[in-house]
Amino acid sequence: MSDAAQPTAAEVRAAAEAVKTALDRHLAAVERRSGDDDPAVYEAFNQLAAAAEVYDELLYDRYDEVTPFEIPGAEESLPPYAGPEEPHAISVLIRRDYAVAEPQRLLAQAQRVEAAEYGDGGGADEEAAGTVPGALGILFGEFEPDEIASRHKEFGLEEGDSTLWVTAADEPAEPGEWLEAPFEQVDSQRVVCRFDVSAVFDEDVSDDIDEEDDVEFDGDEDGDLERLDAER
Repeated sequence: MSDAAQPTAAEVRAAAEAVKTALDRHLAAVERRSGDDDPAVYEAFNQLAAAAEVYDELLYDRYDEVTPFEIPGAEESLPPYAGPEEPHAISVLIRRDYAVAEPQRLLAQAQRVEAAEYGDGGGADEEAAGTVPGALGILFGEFEPDEIASRHKEFGLEEGDSTLWVTAADEPAEPGEWLEAPFEQVDSQRVVCRFDVSAVFDEDVSDDIDEEDDVEFDGDEDGDLERLDAER
């Protein structure tokens, strides 16, 4: 960046003052909030995040320095809840990703299920048990998703990211109403709570640990660290 394009010291100072003002407004909104999802707190949070981002950029451009804190952007948060105060129905949306780490183990488990179901004579799905898609169909048809999640290693699967959203509704959906497209009509303002699990959270923690020369980590030997992030 050329000197002509750099912000002036006065602009950096003004950005710092804007952060101070945004901090005061955010604290005042928190002190006056009417509930956990007060729109005024949400708006003040976004204003504080925007002011801090501007200040951080100007500070770096002018002085090649950064702030010691990071405020997540508004796009990383859910909007304020705007659903019914007393929902008469809820929908639970779940996505879990897996890698097929050991196909042979997966196939063996599906074949065991088929043998237990039909005996040595085989059954209608005998050929399907010999393919990965067929084996997946057999196992997910036999076991509940929560059981597969708790026993995924037995089935040759490796956990990836997962998320669970609880959304509020005025009334229960009609039978068969959403089966063709179960996740298309999610209103983010009706999300009561959300829980995410991802290895990316552990990577952030690992990066912080690597930067500390004197820190010793006595963790799980398998490296299976998980962090549950709950919105709301």
